[in-house]
Amino acid sequence: MNKAKIYYLFHDGFLIETNSQIFIFDYYNDNSSSHSRSLEDGVIPDEFFKTSKDIYVFVSHGHEDHFNPSIFSWKDINSKIEYILSSDIEIKNAYPKHRIISEGESLQIKDIFIKAYGSTDLGVSFLIKTDDMSVFHAGDLNWWHWYDESDEFNLEMSKAFKFQIDRLKAEKIDVAFFPVDYRLKEHYYLGGEYFIKSLSPKLFIPMHFWNHTKITEDFSEKLKNHNTKIVVINERGQEILF
Repeated sequence: MNKAKIYYLFHDGFLIETNSQIFIFDYYNDNSSSHSRSLEDGVIPDEFFKTSKDIYVFVSHGHEDHFNPSIFSWKDINSKIEYILSSDIEIKNAYPKHRIISEGESLQIKDIFIKAYGSTDLGVSFLIKTDDMSVFHAGDLNWWHWYDESDEFNLEMSKAFKFQIDRLKAEKIDVAFFPVDYRLKEHYYLGGEYFIKSLSPKLFIPMHFWNHTKITEDFSEKLKNHNTKIVVINERGQEILF
C-alpha cells in the first residue's frame, strides 16, 4: 500500500499527498509548458486547494529559484493553509499569516513535527515527521565542491556539509529530497553519496538540476549498489509513489 503520492514540480519543488495531508516544498515555477495547469504539468491548479486535507507549504530560503510570493495567493482559496518559511526570507506586510523558522528550531502543528536543520547556503533544510513517514527536504544543503573555487574553500564546504549531516544521524528518514547538481561537474554526486551512506533513507529523490534530468540517471547508476531506492526523474510533473 502506498503511503504517499509525490509530484516533481520543478527544480526543488515537490508536492506530497497522503491520506490526510499535503506538503508543498520550494514551489517557484508557476508557468506550465502546456495549455493546461495540472500536477502532471508540474503546476498546482487552483482547484487542488479546495480540499479538506491539511496543507503545509515550506520555503527553505529566499533564492528566486525556491521562493515565489505567488504561493500566498493560495490562501484566498483555502484559508487553513499553513506556511513555514525560513528566517532569511524578507517578509512583506502583504504576505498572509505564516510561521518563521530558523536552524535548530522546531514546530508542532497538529500531528506534524517540523525541525529546521542547517544549510551550506542560505536558509534551512526541513525534517518533517508524521504518523506514517518522515521526510527530509535539503533546500540548498549540499556538498558544494566547485571546480573554480580554491582548495581551501572546498575543504571548508566539505566540513560544513558533513557537520550538518552528522547532526541528522539519529533520525530515521523515509523520503529524502536532495540536490544532485550538474554544475558541480564530476563532483555532482559527493553530497548525495555521503547523505545516502550516512543516513540510509528509504527513498532518495534528486533535485536542483533544472532541466538536466540526465544527471538523475547518472546518479542512480553510480549509487546502484546501495539499499536506498533512488528515483530517476525524466520529466516535470512525474508522479512518484512511496
